[in-house]
Amino acid sequence: MADAIKAEKRDAFGKGAARKLRAAGRTPAVVYGLGEDPAHITFDAHEIFMEVRSNANAVLTLEVGGKKQLALVKDVQINPLSREIEHVDLLRVKADQKVEVEVPLELTGVPFGQAIATLELLHLLVQAPATDIPEQIVINVEGLEDGTVLHVSDLELPADVIAEVDGEEVAVTVAVPREPEAEEEAASAPDEEAASEAAE
Repeated sequence: MADAIKAEKRDAFGKGAARKLRAAGRTPAVVYGLGEDPAHITFDAHEIFMEVRSNANAVLTLEVGGKKQLALVKDVQINPLSREIEHVDLLRVKADQKVEVEVPLELTGVPFGQAIATLELLHLLVQAPATDIPEQIVINVEGLEDGTVLHVSDLELPADVIAEVDGEEVAVTVAVPREPEAEEEAASAPDEEAASEAAE
């Protein structure tokens, strides 16, 4: 379910205008797509922060001038010092539309023995229903053994969600951490073999 949030149209542009808006507790934004002209709007800074802080792919119901429109958050610019949101880009979408988004991957469970699971992909590019985008895709690694490799094609995706990357791309690897001494021995082994062959 999309969240409802009120926005106001803005006519002033440029860095100076944006600074004045932020000083007044407003966050500038632009919404585009569906063949319509871009619309420049502003949000209450606290309201938009609460909507996007924990979901990079938030879908909002914008209410501008009494009209409502679904929109997908595409980009959030954050001040690196103050951590305040400086600008938001949104894409107009329809309720029955599928959209392309990057969804974070998350591990759950504990591998077998001393093995450790490592995410080789932090995000997965997928096609998902605009009104039902998963906040994360959870990968269960419970009991997986050393040497296990999970590819994108092995992942259990939510209904109506399709991966947009090669199914053979590695998503997770499971391995027992090697001791530093073992790593050094493995690395020096080829050198020792080469030296032995040269001596012969």
